[in-house]
Amino acid sequence: MGKKILLIDRDAKNKNDRTWCFWEKEDGFFENVVRKRWNNLVVQDEKIRTDLDMGGYTYKMIRGLDFYFTCFSTFSLYPDIDVVYGDIDFAESGSIKIDGEVLLQGNAILFNSIHIAGENQNGKYYLRQHFRGWVIETSQYQFDTSYGILMDFSMDQHHGTTFVYLLPLAEHLGLVEYTLFTKNILQPQEYDEQLKKYLSQKLGITDFKIIEKEFGVIPMTNAVFPATQNGGFNIGTAGGQTKPSTGYTFQFIQKQATEIVDELIKTGKPPAHSKANKRFHFYDSTLLHILSDDILSGKEIFTRLFQKNKASAVFKFLDNETSLREDLQIINSLPKKEFLSAGLKEIIKLLRTGFLFDRGFSK
Repeated sequence: MGKKILLIDRDAKNKNDRTWCFWEKEDGFFENVVRKRWNNLVVQDEKIRTDLDMGGYTYKMIRGLDFYFTCFSTFSLYPDIDVVYGDIDFAESGSIKIDGEVLLQGNAILFNSIHIAGENQNGKYYLRQHFRGWVIETSQYQFDTSYGILMDFSMDQHHGTTFVYLLPLAEHLGLVEYTLFTKNILQPQEYDEQLKKYLSQKLGITDFKIIEKEFGVIPMTNAVFPATQNGGFNIGTAGGQTKPSTGYTFQFIQKQATEIVDELIKTGKPPAHSKANKRFHFYDSTLLHILSDDILSGKEIFTRLFQKNKASAVFKFLDNETSLREDLQIINSLPKKEFLSAGLKEIIKLLRTGFLFDRGFSK
């Protein structure tokens, strides 16, 4: 009781600058702002289409603008929540400046979501998931709204793992994203050229209007993110909540937020560190090893993963929620020689650093 919350951001959130998409079995905390849901998804390439067995999962989309409006409308109902906009500068431990003026100092609990890329850590892998998305409106009904395309690998793979992500919002409205898992980002025009090419050659769409645009770069790395920094507790991507092998973040942030709230209620302080699962970190490291060293293509790995397993099992695995027995069933469906070799090399690295024994490999 008696606590106050101050939210600091650089700019007001008044644009639809991003979307969050994720799979979920039950109604979530932000269910009221879900824009669209799909009970059917497809993974495909130029030869094979796999209709995914969702097993009770639903794929959901939240628009950034809807999310912001709901959150800030809720904040306005509570006089103990204030919002400030400006450039943030971390000063001495536990204090920050906004536009050069000291705003917080002393015993305030600071949560930081600003991800500042540091120097590369030895022995770690660094890929980027980068994407350019358009919400387009077509002059005729072009989209089948009964399913979404999670990954379409029928694109040229010369840059590395490359696919298109297509979510129909209506028969004449859809989100299409050109997505890559590579070390370097492309020139802006390359994304646009590939989106136009996909729309015209794969979907036969040439007459359309771009309603919204988004561009993003998400770190895909097994580097260790500091739990605390500049006197604050790191959250979100800054706190290591981006899944290294997929780039998905939204649901992991919800889990971390629940963990923080539970600890604040119990002790009045945030947890000393965010819970880390050594086993899944090892799996992510192995996949990043294979992709970074071009041992296997992402196209081959992900198409095979969804062809040989129920999507519900894959989703549970990618959410870090499977048992060891369930993990082995998933792993057994992947190319054994390549994954065994890469996995052994990653185990040796982790043993040398003592990582596996820090809090236990099975956790």
